[in-house]
Amino acid sequence: MRKYLLSAAAVCAVVAGSIGYADEMAAKKWIDEEFQPSVLTKDEQLAEMQWFIQAAEPYKGMEINVLSEGIPTHSYESEVLAKAFEEITGIKVNHQILGEGEVVQAVQTQMQTKRNLYDAYVNDSDLIGTHSRLQLAYNLTDMMEGDFKDVTNPGLDLDDFMGTQFTTGPDGDLYQLPDQQFANLYWFRKDWFDREDLQAAFKEKYGYDLGVPVNWSAYEDIAEFFSEDVKEIDGTAIYGHMDYGKRAPDLGWRMTDAWLSMAGAGSKGEPNGVPIDEWGIRMEEGSCNPAGASVTRGGAANGPAAVYAIRKWDEWLRKYAPPGAASYDFYQSLPALAQGNVAQQIFWYTAFTADMVKPRSEGNNTVDENGNPLWRMAPSPHGPYWEEGQKVGYQDVGSWTFLNSTPLDRAQAAWLYAQFVVSKTVDVKKSHVGLTFIRDSTVNHESFTERAPKLGGLVEFYRSPDRTAWSPTGINVPDYPKLAQIWWQQIGDVNSGAFTPQEAMDRLAEEMDITMARMQRADEQANVYGGCGPRLNEEKDAEWWFANGGAKPKLENEKPQGKTVNYDELVARWQTQ
Repeated sequence: MRKYLLSAAAVCAVVAGSIGYADEMAAKKWIDEEFQPSVLTKDEQLAEMQWFIQAAEPYKGMEINVLSEGIPTHSYESEVLAKAFEEITGIKVNHQILGEGEVVQAVQTQMQTKRNLYDAYVNDSDLIGTHSRLQLAYNLTDMMEGDFKDVTNPGLDLDDFMGTQFTTGPDGDLYQLPDQQFANLYWFRKDWFDREDLQAAFKEKYGYDLGVPVNWSAYEDIAEFFSEDVKEIDGTAIYGHMDYGKRAPDLGWRMTDAWLSMAGAGSKGEPNGVPIDEWGIRMEEGSCNPAGASVTRGGAANGPAAVYAIRKWDEWLRKYAPPGAASYDFYQSLPALAQGNVAQQIFWYTAFTADMVKPRSEGNNTVDENGNPLWRMAPSPHGPYWEEGQKVGYQDVGSWTFLNSTPLDRAQAAWLYAQFVVSKTVDVKKSHVGLTFIRDSTVNHESFTERAPKLGGLVEFYRSPDRTAWSPTGINVPDYPKLAQIWWQQIGDVNSGAFTPQEAMDRLAEEMDITMARMQRADEQANVYGGCGPRLNEEKDAEWWFANGGAKPKLENEKPQGKTVNYDELVARWQTQ
């Protein structure tokens, strides 16, 4: 794969004599007033912007439309970077923000209708299995050598990106360009955990130290302790757990974002389990054909570990979370946490960091008067079915995706914008706003060394080798939009009480297999998935699969002894690796 990396002097030489004066003045203004700090010097930043000015010349005056979900990083792009890009290049960008479910629906609609709804999307790398199979998205490796060659930034430096392994298809080609990246970690109130009276009371009751939970048994004990024993701190009722359960698309992602694998449902293997991934879908090593989700087809979506995972989610939500949490969605759970009445959260996205470091004057009760976080983030605990070598958590990599139903000139202009908002010129500043790192050079920049104490462990985590154990949905999922919509409806039936966790997961696994059977027929008849569509296994008894590399059989004891680790010792280990 080409690295697309030239020196600033080389870039200057390429574009010398062809720069519009007004465009260059605009670039200087933005560099001086907005794009600081940066890993580049101001001269290097200007050289990179001069390349953009020249490359954009054929598209000057064009108006393009792009779409992303609503997190602080994308708000900054929409409100600030789109304006800067227009002033510097003359290309107007309508950067629309919608909910994640609506983004996925728009991508699916454009793929199905072949009508150009948007010229580019920030689309999760969870769809890499979809895009690499359906071939409805531009293959960026091919395009950078072909029709995107003249509009590919010499300073793009793909090797500097942390998440390109997640946006690379099984064919080894790049299909998506990372724009923002965040992990699903454990969050806790370190100020409460450090209190000697609470430490003593916890150890007396449970027999081990109050600390960062290593396993779900400890998480459950801590949730029970704060909800039922502590009950109140400084006159405020407090709770030992936070989550959400509203019947909406993000409830499905709450589970597909590695919840089953955190419990231990999948196989060993990183970045995703082989042969069974975090969705419970089986695909043999060396194959590109998913073989089934049900236990009876060799999958694990309705196996004991998956059922355990759903049962614990529902149980903890009811017993230990604040009143009303079961009716929250993904977007409502964040401001609820900022009230400052929750001790810990097992499923917390680092994309929330930007909001959780806001001052008390903006309603954030999880920082002190000086803006220092009273909380920390740490690695996710794992369930009793988990084994060493399995993935331990999820990482979202929102990535620029270009569908081949977009006219080439519009895709080229959008590719320029995508590269602009991830460029080294702007990335450090953008990362300070959104705190969703995509470049190694950015997370290692001295400005983040200085800011790290205010960010609750975020910088330490992303500088540690542990970050590679958190990964997005992998290539076992053959058609993300079709399968993802099944999840939230079935999980919602657990929250409503209509079905037990076992009944819901049985229905979920069956629905996934039915849907994948349709994909198999389409692929066999019309090569829709390029020969890499599902090829479902014939059904066999669950007991046969338990004994022959399928789902893990039910454990006699699903609550082993709780285990915790000291947070400061954990961070010290990160910093010495």
